[in-house]
Parts: sequence; structure tokens; C-alpha cells
Amino acid sequence: MKTEELFKKRLERHHDELRWLYMELYNNGDMFAELCDKMRTFAVERDTDLLAMDKEREANPTWFRGNDMLGMMLYIDNFAGNLKGVKEKLSYLSSCNVNCIHLMPFLESPKGRSDGGYAVADFRKVQPELGKMEDLKDLARACHKKHINLCMDFVMNHTSEDHEWAKKAREGDGEYMSRYFFYDNPAIPTEYDRTVPQVFPTTAPGNFTYLDKMGYYVMTTFYPYQWDLNYKNPRVFNEMMYNFLYLANQGMDIIRIDAVPYIWKELGTQCRNLPQVHTIVRMMRMICEIVCPSVLLLGEVVMEPEKVVPYFGTVEKPECHMLYNVTTMATTWHSVASRDIRLLKKQMDIVNSLPKDYLFLNYLRCHDDIGWGLDYATLKDWGMREVEHKRFLNQYFTGKYEGSVSRGELYNDDPVTQDARFCGTTASMCGVESALERGDENSLSAAIRQDLMLHAYMLTQSGIPMLYSGDEIGQLNDASYKEDAAKKEDSRYLHRGKFKWDLASKKDKKGTLEERIFSGLAKLEQIRRSRDVFKSDAAVYTYDVKDDSILCILRENEKERFIAIFNFSDEAKTAWMEESGTYENLMTGEKLELVNLTVQGHDFVWASKIK
Repeated sequence: MKTEELFKKRLERHHDELRWLYMELYNNGDMFAELCDKMRTFAVERDTDLLAMDKEREANPTWFRGNDMLGMMLYIDNFAGNLKGVKEKLSYLSSCNVNCIHLMPFLESPKGRSDGGYAVADFRKVQPELGKMEDLKDLARACHKKHINLCMDFVMNHTSEDHEWAKKAREGDGEYMSRYFFYDNPAIPTEYDRTVPQVFPTTAPGNFTYLDKMGYYVMTTFYPYQWDLNYKNPRVFNEMMYNFLYLANQGMDIIRIDAVPYIWKELGTQCRNLPQVHTIVRMMRMICEIVCPSVLLLGEVVMEPEKVVPYFGTVEKPECHMLYNVTTMATTWHSVASRDIRLLKKQMDIVNSLPKDYLFLNYLRCHDDIGWGLDYATLKDWGMREVEHKRFLNQYFTGKYEGSVSRGELYNDDPVTQDARFCGTTASMCGVESALERGDENSLSAAIRQDLMLHAYMLTQSGIPMLYSGDEIGQLNDASYKEDAAKKEDSRYLHRGKFKWDLASKKDKKGTLEERIFSGLAKLEQIRRSRDVFKSDAAVYTYDVKDDSILCILRENEKERFIAIFNFSDEAKTAWMEESGTYENLMTGEKLELVNLTVQGHDFVWASKIK
């Protein structure tokens, strides 16, 4: 079937719902007609290989749900200098068993006012030092030949103040001012501030910025140089969808929608998670299925798992293909510090009770800080009060708490409330850095054991596991950012350091720190790929072993019973259990009985029994 005919068939399938939703928001038939016409243009402009992938994945809509999926987040410049450099390093990524690369923001953004690339000045240009759009397209082709998927960020809540629209708005052009939120007196901004929470109360207080030369206030939810887009204007929606489809046509497989809950604003509300957001995401999903059905939507929604569920949509009217499991990540580190897995177990029970169609992306660390958005109502019942507990967590992970081996720095530290977030690499948080400082081999072995235990725990969860570049070789915190004037005020660059290729070269040298972590991860990944019990359709439960420092997870299908035991304490603990039959330790090959099993401090057991 020709591309034009395929497009018409796909459009016909979704046309009525798409038009109904569009008219509900905008009541503008001409703009809807323009959207459909542009969608046709992008559909017929897709490369032959992308069209073939569209057909293949359309015929196998669950292609991304396999237990072979493993992602890695990386900054292009830190990892390999530029896009061409990343292409040259694909063999290394394949050796890491990675088949999905999340490229951190790379579109053109102003120096010193980019928020790590999240203040986009041009959605159709790559930052010059990273290459050109053709280099991105070339990288995508190379990735697809190696069966690697490519993921990028689509920042749709705002643009940089240097974006063409913002420049014209600053000149007083009403057409472009209407694409943002402009007010000529403080009355309405003040009304918004009554109900809208601040994202960065310390570094960027308030939700509006006053532009002296214009005499106007403009909405800036995140930073003053990031102007919020007004999606009540259909021109904004249309043009941003054209940018989206342009990027999809460069060969993207997964597009991460940044800050999804924020994209619709209503006075008198928190401007978060409003119904119109779901209308927009649903339309985006349909536009994907019409123009580029091989492309997946990954939603960045930072809330508890049960609260992010609406962003999956429904079976009949899906929205995002996958979402981040943010809360579980933060609770994992809470469990490390407190040696208490009760909250983690409770949250995993909630996730495991959700429909199998809901796919989460799981991770230990990402490019951002760790915010302690925990379930404090539950923790209070266990004697942990919010302010004191946050202070404890930050003291623990910065190494200031007695007995802590973690190293890291605070982010957005508020001296008044004493609230802060945390930054650090996985290895440094697990004690690798402090052990190397002391030259203590026993402590180093314990730190490596904890690092691998946490990765094993992440790989046990259902969903797609995502590594952060450098974690596979135990890379440490990098304080060199303090010597860079553009970065020194942002402690998140502590764990965004350049990839150490000299250390990566040691990954095959027996006995090195790098080899011990790399080979341990490789074995875990190989086991996960090779066993159907890790597929998303397996039954998953937590298993009570009568010790609050041991998390036990059961995965089961009709052929296999798999039990994973994780000791979050630094002391040997007993998992009180009585499993019948003989199990195999998948890491050692040894036979074992799962009866009141003792597990070394910060160690784990992956055990399997074939039915």
C-alpha cells in the first residue's frame, strides 16, 4: 500500500475522535484542516526505512514490552563529544546490552540560560557544538542497524526567551504575545500565584517574570528565561505538533514529553494535571498513530504511581505508552538510608496491582536531582516526621550522618526550611568513593555489593530498566563543574560529569572496580533477557519475610517461580520463609533451599525453580 493510502487509512481510523477533541478545545475547523494537511505532508516525507519500521511495529504493537529492553541516559558531549562521536561508540553501548539510548537535550539553546538544554531556542536545530540535524538522522540510521532505539526530549511546556516567537513577542507583536501568557499589570499574575505552587522556590521564586523594557509580566513556571506556552491558542498546538513530527522524522523511536502535567493553565487552579492536558496528550497519541506509528510517547510525570495512571489513558483511548516510576526511585534511596523497606514494599504492591498494560520506566539515578517526595503520611505512622526525615536523608547521603558511606551534594538547599534535594552518582551514593578515599578493600567490596544489589532490584521490577551513563563502570562524583562559571551554581552537574573512557577501558580487566561492576551487571542483564519470567505479563508480588530490612519479590509464570531477596541492611539478615523444593541461585548456579535464608549485608539472591 502506498504511503498516501496508508496515511488516509490511519487518519480515517482516528479522524472523528481527533476532530471532536480538537474542536472541543479550539472550535476552529480551519486550523484542524491545516493540522490534517500538515500531518499528510510529514507522513509522505518519512524515509523508506522509517515507513518500513512503522508497518513492522504497527503489526506488533507490544514490541517494546519485551524483557530484552534496556536503556541508558547520556549527555552527548559528556559521552562522546558530539553526535558523530556517539555513532562511533555504538559498539560500546551494544557491549553494555543497551538497546535504547536516551539522548539528553541537544536542541539549540542559549549558553548560560539553557537549564541543561530544556530552554529550547530552535526545535529544528542541534546545538552547533554537537553537530547538525543531519548528524542526528545519521545516528538514528546507525542505531536502527544495530537494533538500538533512540529517545529524545520534546520540551513542549515552554520555549527559551531566545526563541523566534519570544523575540517577536518581546517586540510587541500581538500574534506572538498570544502564544505566551502576557499581562500588563500584576493583578492576574498575583491571582495565579495564590494557587500555583512554585517549582524552584529558592533559585527561581514565583511563576512570572517582569520584562522592564516591555512593561509586561510573562509566565515563567520554571526559570525566568523559559516562557510558558499558551496552549489555549490553536496556533501553538499546531506549530508544536509540526515540530514534534519533524523530530520524529529524523528517526526518533521514543519521544519524552517533558513536564507533561504543566502544559495547560487555568486561573484559580494549580495549573497541574488539568483535564485539557489529557486531551492534548490523547491527540498527540493519535497524531503519532496516524503519521509515525513506530514512535512511542514517554511521559515525564513526577507523582506517585497510582496518581500518574491517568496519563496512560484507557485501553480504548490510550495516551502515553510509558511513564517514569519516579516515586519508587526516591523511596529506594530512602530505604537505603533507613534500612527500612516497608514504604518501598507498600509502593511496589500498588504498582504490581495496576493493569499489566501500564508500562513504567525504572531507574536508580537520572540526570536530575533526587527530590524527597515520599509518602510522609505513612512514614509519620512509623515515627518518621517529614522535616526531620528529609534532614536525615540529606545528612546521610552527603556523608555527614554517623556511619554513612555515601558522598554527594545538596541541590536547591533552602536555609530557612532546611529542605533540599540531593545529587550524586549511584557508585558514590553506595560508598565506592569513600572506600577509595580510605583505601579500604573490604569497604569497597561492600560498596560494589550494594551497587549491584540495587541494580538487581531495579532489573527485577516490571517495565523498562534505564541505566545512567557511567553507572555501568561505577563512575564517581565529578566536582570539576565548580570550575565552570556556567555550571558552578548547579550541583546537579556533580553526577553529570564527562564519561571516563580511561576507566571504561578497564571493564574487561579482571579484578578492577570497573570489571567487577560491569561484569556483574552484564550477568544480571543476560539472565533477565533469557528468562520469560521477567516478561511484563508475569505475576509479580512482594513476599513478606518478617524483616523490615529485607525486600523479597516473587515473579511467576506457568513455567517458573522466581524469588529475589534484597538485604537493605549492612548486616547479615535472615529472610524468614519456607519455600518447598530446591531452587537454583541464578548468579552462582548453586542449588539452595529457601528456608529461613541468611543474606549478607547489602547482598541479594536471585533464585529460580522450574515448575
